[in-house]
Amino acid sequence: MVGAAIVDGIARFAQIAAEVASRVGPRKTPTLGILAAAELAALPGTVPITPDGVAVLAVAQPGEETGIAWTGDSRVYGWDGEQLVQRSTDHTVGQYLRVNGIPVELAKEHDNWIRCSLGRASVATVHFARIADPLVLLTSDGVPDGIPHAELERLVREHRGEPQALADAIVAATRGNEEGYRDDATVVVLAQPRMDGTPGC
Repeated sequence: MVGAAIVDGIARFAQIAAEVASRVGPRKTPTLGILAAAELAALPGTVPITPDGVAVLAVAQPGEETGIAWTGDSRVYGWDGEQLVQRSTDHTVGQYLRVNGIPVELAKEHDNWIRCSLGRASVATVHFARIADPLVLLTSDGVPDGIPHAELERLVREHRGEPQALADAIVAATRGNEEGYRDDATVVVLAQPRMDGTPGC
């Protein structure tokens, strides 16, 4: 069984929180892995939280669907053998507005407003799913912000049999915005292991 997590936040906190999530998730559940990491930042609702971050966690084992959990705008993508599909939903004001029928142009202006982070996480705000994709990508928001989906899918198609090469290619391909700002881009590529213990995909 493998647990892998990305926590997008201040460096030292992010490292510790990711380790907590990836250790607790396989032993308990992905949801409890995220909530365990959240306890490192949790404070009463009236207190500003620092450090803080957003998180995504995947737990995989041979012959089973991959369990995923997340809070915030780090993402999970699944490669089903033919296409790359976003398997998580961003916890942002922009996404909330899209779901409620606000025009895309207006909603995009609110994509940087996080609706839930580790510091305010609860059972109700950590989403969980099981996915059957043989290849799973975990990314910080710097990846979808810095590379179009079609290009991301092309890289997965080209490097799907080499997880480390795929992660390296994605990070190298991310670009800055119109103002030249390039957010940090972090990627974990998780290939579903086969029953005999050899790597998947």
